[in-house]
Amino acid sequence: MPPMWIVLALAGALVLGGVIAWLAHSSSAKEQLLLPEPAPVAQAPEPPKPVEKLAVAPGPVAGLDELADPWSSKRFIFHDAATGRDTPGIVVHLPDGTNWGLSLKEPFGSCEMEYVTDLQKLETIYHYRAQHPMIGDPCNKTVYDLSKYGTAPSGLVRGEIAQGAGVRPPMAIEIQTKGRQVLAVRMEQF
Repeated sequence: MPPMWIVLALAGALVLGGVIAWLAHSSSAKEQLLLPEPAPVAQAPEPPKPVEKLAVAPGPVAGLDELADPWSSKRFIFHDAATGRDTPGIVVHLPDGTNWGLSLKEPFGSCEMEYVTDLQKLETIYHYRAQHPMIGDPCNKTVYDLSKYGTAPSGLVRGEIAQGAGVRPPMAIEIQTKGRQVLAVRMEQF
C-alpha cells in the first residue's frame, strides 16, 4: 500500500482538477450567455405566384391552336348556374383527335384531381407505370385512363379507373367546337 501522503496528494489533485473544470465550464457558459445574439438575416420575400387566369364555362375555354398536340390540355372553371358552384375542369386533346372535358373534382368527394403529364411522377407518386398522361387523385392515389371508357351511372364515360379506390370515372363535361374555339357546354350531373 502506498504511503498516506501519496494517496492524499492524488485525492487533492483530483478534487482540484474537478473544481478547475467546473469553474472553466461555468464561466464559458456565462460568457456565451452574455454574447449578443446575431440579428436575423432578413430574406427577401418570395414573389407571389401569378394567379392563373382561367376561362369560365359554360362558354369558350380554349382555342383549337392551344389543343393542337395529342395530350395537350387547358384548365378552366365550370360555373353551374343551377347550384352556383364553381368546379375546376380540364379539356384534353386525345390522340384520336377528340377533345374530352372532365371535372377535376373527385367524384363523390372533395379532393381536386390533377392532370399528370410527367410519367415519372405517375410511377413515383401514384405507383403506376403509364405510357401516356393520366388523371390522378392525390388524396386516394386513384389513376384514371382517359384513353379508355369506364362505367358510370349514366353509362360509359371516359376515364376508366386504371388503379386505385375511385368509385367511378371523373364527371364528364360536354365539349363542342365552334369555329376555332373549344366550348365547355354542360357538366354531367349525379
